[in-house]
Amino acid sequence: MDDIRLGNTLRILRIRKRLRQSDVARRARTKRQVVGKIEAGLAGRYPFDTTRAIARALGARLDAKLRYQGAEVDRVVNAAHAEMHESFAAYLDDLDGWIWLTEVTFSHYGERGVIDILAWHPETRSLLVIELKTELVDPQELVAVMHRRVRLGRQIAAREGWGPLSVSAWVVVRDTSTERRRAHRHSGLLGRAFPDDGRTARSWMLRPSGTLSAMSFWSFGPSGGRSQTTGRVRRVRARQTSTPSTVPSVTGHSGARRAPPDATRTAGSSG
Repeated sequence: MDDIRLGNTLRILRIRKRLRQSDVARRARTKRQVVGKIEAGLAGRYPFDTTRAIARALGARLDAKLRYQGAEVDRVVNAAHAEMHESFAAYLDDLDGWIWLTEVTFSHYGERGVIDILAWHPETRSLLVIELKTELVDPQELVAVMHRRVRLGRQIAAREGWGPLSVSAWVVVRDTSTERRRAHRHSGLLGRAFPDDGRTARSWMLRPSGTLSAMSFWSFGPSGGRSQTTGRVRRVRARQTSTPSTVPSVTGHSGARRAPPDATRTAGSSG
């Protein structure tokens, strides 16, 4: 969709809702003149977040789609997600007592989704919903999605014959300077939703007790090698001038069980 068509569409939606430009501007927390300019086909002059806020004020959702030589961008994103998945799976393999499934789909009274990794600790009956993100595109949506998955965790686990006493969440974000800046911009929201950091999550994985709600960064090499988690999202600095401190990975365990081949699905969805 080009800027002119986008502007016309927003204008039509506004008129259909019988709203003035000033009404939309107030809801989107911007200026009336900005709404008028974007409706006139000048969205390229303003931050994408501004146009998205105007669309949201009209009850619409604006998603950007990047095109590059056909579908190659999708393949690149999928490859990065798969590489991150492989790296995190290697970490899970080093842990005792955990069973895990990948790409777990669910549908419960119209609520549908896909969980990147669903991990189960039979001894403590702890269920962990793991989300792998190569990009923090929409933090508000991420918080809502994880809340829904935790809420439905017991029903999802029951399908596998698991009866969890607790349902926890761990959002793992690819460790890049861009994602750290994005997390910093939304540190209030993310810090409240995911108060635990990577160190807490790793300790919890060794001896699950109670519930966990964590978000941390994950670095991995070009071949999906050993990964490490880093600091708490709400403590992220906008600029990193040196390599962030890391905690050594947990290694040396031999009792980890991967999900059976027929229950493990190939990870390939974009993060």
